Amino acid sequence: MEAGRKIFLLVGHSCLTGFTGELADVYEKAASEAGHQVKRVNLGELRFDPVLHKGYETIQPLEPDLVMVQESVRWAEHIVVLYPNWWISMPALLKGMFDRMWLPGFAFSFDKKTHEVIELLKGKTARVVVVDGSHSPFMTRLNYGDYTNEISRGILGFSGMKVHVTTMGPCEHANLKRHDEWVAQVRELGIKGI
Repeated sequence: MEAGRKIFLLVGHSCLTGFTGELADVYEKAASEAGHQVKRVNLGELRFDPVLHKGYETIQPLEPDLVMVQESVRWAEHIVVLYPNWWISMPALLKGMFDRMWLPGFAFSFDKKTHEVIELLKGKTARVVVVDGSHSPFMTRLNYGDYTNEISRGILGFSGMKVHVTTMGPCEHANLKRHDEWVAQVRELGIKGI
């Protein structure tokens, strides 16, 4: 992959002291040192109401932090989202962010004549990194199905992005060798800007 990509790194965990935060630091450092432009947002530092108080009947005005996230997505060629698997899904705050700001006119629109979806973020790529604390991704998928569909197909893919998913786990009690392999994998993704 060519150097100099514009990358938006979204850390979808409210706490940065764990493995998700460590991986975000590794990706950001490797990508920056490889010559990519990286804008990073830590979800837990944003200020916004994640609740759709009236569903989509009335679009709530976006807080400045959500506008900033939208601008970062527009700016980027590649979006990286890292988050922990909580109850076979993304953390509620991350889902609330997407509920609020992944809107018609920004991520997609509808053709009123054909009722087809128009993908407004087509041409961008995305990498989703999901960290599972207590289970292997294989066993989680076997028991519960594809727990990355929501973000990879239903959110990012729906807007036209080409999405790649990386899953890791179980991370809570991983030995140092396995931990270092995951770190090296993310460092390589950062270097390549993918």
